[in-house]
Amino acid sequence: MKFRLLAMLTLFCWSGPVLFGQARNATMDGLAQALQRSVLDRPVINQSKIEGKYDFTLDWMPDQFQFATAGPAQQLPDNGKPNIYQAFQEQLGLKLEATKAPADVFIIDKVERPSEN
Repeated sequence: MKFRLLAMLTLFCWSGPVLFGQARNATMDGLAQALQRSVLDRPVINQSKIEGKYDFTLDWMPDQFQFATAGPAQQLPDNGKPNIYQAFQEQLGLKLEATKAPADVFIIDKVERPSEN
């Protein structure tokens, strides 16, 4: 399953138990790549067809499945901030939607050590 970005980050930073995302000159493709690389646990595909560059700030409460590459998730107390899906909708007017979609993948089927010559 992949996330589909439907309608507006290049920098994420923790501020206590709240995530603060700030973007400058960000494209929708760049946002999708940043979400896939750093935040979500599955591929993110930009299907918004929105072009151009945008500056915006996104403030949300991460869950235990976000930022999996940063190590084991800790349970954070609820601080009243929206989850990432609500934050996208309320703060940016965008929608993250879980769906099935084609995506390019790179498959390695065999690995060998190089010869000594």
